[in-house]
Amino acid sequence: MKRSITTHYIAIVFGLLLLGTGLYLIKIIIEPQGILRALPYVCIGLGCGIFGHGMGEIISCRAIKNHPDVEKQMKIDKQDERNIAIGNRAKAKAYDMMIFIFGALMLAFALMGVDIVAVLLLVFAYLFVIGYGVYYRCKFDKEM
Repeated sequence: MKRSITTHYIAIVFGLLLLGTGLYLIKIIIEPQGILRALPYVCIGLGCGIFGHGMGEIISCRAIKNHPDVEKQMKIDKQDERNIAIGNRAKAKAYDMMIFIFGALMLAFALMGVDIVAVLLLVFAYLFVIGYGVYYRCKFDKEM
């Protein structure tokens, strides 16, 4: 499903607005307190990311527009079963590694005496990912 070029321009404008808002908030607020300490930087980060994504898509569309053979080959490569299997296998390996890395990180944070809120947020995120994996494992077991 190919999105129209206008959505990419909207993303660019939205990204620039977020970036400008973040910079304006940094400049205008003298002594930020509470959420206003982080909000400008979140706006800048999101704005840069959204702007970069929109610009990348537009540049990609313009580069491919004059070369239909390259576009066709890219579409074939993207939908190739071998490439999909390789991607899925790489994701599975990364997931397996992530389980051990996040477990070690949680243990290290707990032993270092990091604030309990940060450790609990990490634990909840870890358990959410594990639960998500178990859910899809059961779902795919029933299907196959």
